This record gives sequence, C-alpha cells and structure tokens, in this order.
Amino acid sequence: MLTPGETKNLMRRFEAAMNERRLDDLDAIMAPDVVRHCEATPGFVVTNLAQLKDFLRADTAVFPDNKQVFEHIVVDGDMVGLWATYEGTQEGDLGPFPATGKYAKVSFGCVFRLSEGRIAEWWVTWDNMTILRQLGLLPG
Repeated sequence: MLTPGETKNLMRRFEAAMNERRLDDLDAIMAPDVVRHCEATPGFVVTNLAQLKDFLRADTAVFPDNKQVFEHIVVDGDMVGLWATYEGTQEGDLGPFPATGKYAKVSFGCVFRLSEGRIAEWWVTWDNMTILRQLGLLPG
C-alpha cells in the first residue's frame, strides 16, 4: 500500500497527465481495467484504460483548453477523496448542445480506489446545471 504522501503524488501525476495531455503517462498511474462511474456522463462507459483515454480525448475535443485543479486530496488507506475544479472554453459540441465559445468553471468531487499502487476505480460527480448555465445553454 502507498503511503499518504505517495498517494498524493500519484494524484498530482494524474492531474498533470490530464492537464498536459500526456495520456501515455496514465499507463503507470491507472490500472489497465480502471473503471469510472459518473451519473453526469451516462453516455461514456469507462471500464479500461483505453476507454479512459478515449473519454479524455473526447473531452478535450469539446473543451480544448480544459484544466483540472485538484484543490483538496484526502487519503484514507486505499481510498482517496478529491475536491477539484474543471474549467475550459466550449469549442465543440457537448452532447446535443452546439459549441458556444463560452468559458465555464465548475467544482466537482471524486472518490478513488487504489490497487497495487494505481488508480483502479473512481466515482465522480458534479452539477451539470451549473456548467450548462455558464455556457448559456440554460436560463440563468
């Protein structure tokens, strides 16, 4: 099992790999059979590393300048709690919504499960209404 410091370092490596678009770095961070659970994106199934990389590529196609900042990382054994922000400019279609060219910033929460020093599973949630309002897709 990783120490709390090693776990926080692993999460910072995950944050950097996403923000710097270095998806090959995820090979050493994620389990090959990583699973992502998210009610906010029901159309994206992630049950392995290849699907995760596809999801991140699709997200970057919609928000090319996206950035995630891990604000708080809390470690409890092989579980990690995270509070973060996501921000970016919508330059591509977001589901049924056409590109708006507008910037949005939303907070989100995650819980991760680690196995053998890698991220094996995670649950993520955020308020879709907040981001849709910021993009001008809902009344504000």
